[in-house]
Amino acid sequence: MDPNPNASISTSNAPYRDLPVASSLLFSAKAKKGLTFEQIGKAIDKDEVWVAALFYGQAKATDDELRSLSKVLGFGEESLIGDLGSHWYPNRGIGPIPPTDPVIYRLFEGVLVYGHALKAVIHEKFGDGIMSMIDCKVHVEKKPDPKGDRVLLTFDGKFLPYAKW
Repeated sequence: MDPNPNASISTSNAPYRDLPVASSLLFSAKAKKGLTFEQIGKAIDKDEVWVAALFYGQAKATDDELRSLSKVLGFGEESLIGDLGSHWYPNRGIGPIPPTDPVIYRLFEGVLVYGHALKAVIHEKFGDGIMSMIDCKVHVEKKPDPKGDRVLLTFDGKFLPYAKW
């Protein structure tokens, strides 16, 4: 990404209009600096997917993480902590169901098509339970392929058995 000192995010377009005010500041600062989520993540010792989730108001940062982020992006920490500090909690799960964005829709479609098969295999390998999205790490990789680059998604979630009482 190239820096763009005039970059800004229109908060009248989806999904930005439904995000915390601080999100548009984060996206604008990221664009102005010309940084990727991966670069920001490395600078604050976090994964790029977690950083992107934070920008979309889907992750909770500590005040220290917000201070680090404000240094990387070059704006005052008071504003960021004031908007996303210890008093603020994410309202996770944005957007319509089914999703209308093509990328998100295809991920949704993948769960619709393969969800029952994945559930059956999880039960065979682990027993009666779920894969946690709370204790989950998500990674995105670009995998070269002669037919066209591939997207490799990894969801590394903790197995949680159903309780019996």
